[in-house]
Amino acid sequence: MAIQQKITPYLWFDGTAEEAAKFYVSIFPNSRIVAVSNYPEAGPGDPGSVMVVVFELEGQTFGAINGGTMFTLSEATSFLIDCTTQAEIDHYWSRLLEGGGTEQPCGWLKDRYGMSWQVNSQRLVEKVHTSGDTAAIARVMAAMMEMGKIDLGALERAYEG
Repeated sequence: MAIQQKITPYLWFDGTAEEAAKFYVSIFPNSRIVAVSNYPEAGPGDPGSVMVVVFELEGQTFGAINGGTMFTLSEATSFLIDCTTQAEIDHYWSRLLEGGGTEQPCGWLKDRYGMSWQVNSQRLVEKVHTSGDTAAIARVMAAMMEMGKIDLGALERAYEG
């Protein structure tokens, strides 16, 4: 299977790559598992166990590898989900927290597999940072620092003053 994009993120898991890929595909529309390959008899993993899963989320290709315990996912890498409505934020926030995820400040969360996500509105972020209104930026940032899940209405009100 040839990957068509120039850069493809690969995520490292310890035996849960296929489970995680199926979880993510269940959350995002226009998503699918593309391919699953298994460790060969002579490989470093258990023969026949899942080695790599290639999947798409909203047309973006990802790879997931069961590489063992050597590395773990961390907040050093996160994926921003650009939401346009509060309903979208609510959907992604609740679904990604299912099964043991943890809330983080400012619209961030960590899912049960350890992947960090930013569930936010890029439109609002751009509006705030391109406005040139330093008082509005300060109000929005102060409001956001008090939030776990993003409340678009509250941020819009903070922006307006």
